[in-house]
Amino acid sequence: IVFYQRLSSLLLPRILMAEVDETDIMMNYHGDFLKGDRKHTRYPYCIVWTPIPMLSWVLPFIGHMGICTSTGVIRDFAGSYYVSEDNMGFGRPTKYWKLDVDKVCGNGAATWDKAVHDASEEYKSRPHNLCFDNCHSHVAMALNLMRYDNSTSWNMMNLCALSLVHGKHVSWAAFFKTWLPFIMLSGVLTTFILTFNLH
Repeated sequence: IVFYQRLSSLLLPRILMAEVDETDIMMNYHGDFLKGDRKHTRYPYCIVWTPIPMLSWVLPFIGHMGICTSTGVIRDFAGSYYVSEDNMGFGRPTKYWKLDVDKVCGNGAATWDKAVHDASEEYKSRPHNLCFDNCHSHVAMALNLMRYDNSTSWNMMNLCALSLVHGKHVSWAAFFKTWLPFIMLSGVLTTFILTFNLH
């Protein structure tokens, strides 16, 4: 336990407090974005995700979500009556899920951007509810408005699951920021349980 406590005190502040540098060694094997896009946190036609301190440390599949415009500008429902623009509520994205603009019903980029805009305007008038009407719901509304993949059934549950499956980490630092706290807490808990049972 002492080992994990010392390791946590050394590593966690550096990883969790620092913003992720998208110019790190990329885990992007498919060349989806230019280096300049990553450096300036531009992910066109993407859903982006970042961990929420403490909550994501325990449940790493739960985090904060936003949706990007055709030019990569991030819009996210960051709090009651507030949708931020290019300033995610919990820091830069650590994961992205690139969607296919050809699956938008309508005029491609124009329909995509209008749906993101309209969903953002709607959520500027809504209170934030962590369990029922949150950042995932904002993204779901945008996808429903553009009828992405010919569907109007997007919701926080399927977005949470699909972003976990399809999301790619933007860098190695982002990978560690997402998963290291959970791994370390799991290690501490496992060590504690084993130590307790041995006595």
